[in-house]
Amino acid sequence: MRTLVVGAGGIGGYFGGRLLEAGRDVTFLVRPGRAAQLAAHGLTIESPHGNFHKPAPPTVQANELAEHFDLVLLSCKAYDLEDAIRSFAPAVGAETTVLPMLNGMRHIEMLTERFGSRAVLGGLCVIASTLGPDGRILHLNDLHSMSFGERDGSASARTNAIADEFSGARFDATLTSTIGLEMWEKWVFIATLAGTTCLMRSSVGDIEAAGGAPLVLALLDECAAIAAEWGFAPREAALQRSRTNFTTPGSSLTASMYRDIERGGRTEGEHILGDLLRRQRGTQRVDSILRTAYTHVATHEVRRTRLEAERG
Repeated sequence: MRTLVVGAGGIGGYFGGRLLEAGRDVTFLVRPGRAAQLAAHGLTIESPHGNFHKPAPPTVQANELAEHFDLVLLSCKAYDLEDAIRSFAPAVGAETTVLPMLNGMRHIEMLTERFGSRAVLGGLCVIASTLGPDGRILHLNDLHSMSFGERDGSASARTNAIADEFSGARFDATLTSTIGLEMWEKWVFIATLAGTTCLMRSSVGDIEAAGGAPLVLALLDECAAIAAEWGFAPREAALQRSRTNFTTPGSSLTASMYRDIERGGRTEGEHILGDLLRRQRGTQRVDSILRTAYTHVATHEVRRTRLEAERG
């Protein structure tokens, strides 16, 4: 199976690197700067599960794509999705499968509009990883899982083949018949975590210490209610895990969106908070915590854009 990994950052570089480590046929679609860095220094993963280094891993740039791949692994930021689609589109043929690992659901709609419903699987990953200043991929905790499946829950030869391809690689891969529900459950969790840590500009533990746990749980309920309106009510076990994570004293847990705001960077607020808010059916509440959180992040984006324009 020929796999094209879009990007070689913290997520794509990690999972693609683990597949290379397992001897799989992997090529990274990268920009010129990252291509030069990988050619000079190789792909390096530093992880609690073991380090890996691959000198000069296979790379390709968008203007060089001339062949179709069997599988495209996609893990870009939501705000880069349109550019990513344009870059890897030449690699998608009639039998290509696209496996995205973004949060939310808007990306599924964009991918199916461009490539057709059959081409696109459901998928998600759970990992904390980042790209160091020298280009190393730094895996920050013990979690490194990927789940995927047909969006209608059916079994298929292609998902079985992908499961075989991932088997033996040094990450946890799960072929599931409930990927749609699992994606919504993760969306509810991420939106709650991002909404509250961005609003309060602090960690879960600090919010809990300040007496803010009831507000966090209220946002969790609000997000879960939207999922239920779309036929994907989170399971009680998933909700209970979230409640535990959001009320743990001393927890350092924050959302990457919060960290993006702290460094003055661009966020996925539109994709994770805004799109979820827009999917709320019926009359939207004036006192919606989700609306407040989204407005807070949207205001950051307005200010960031203005400051960038002023700096020229």
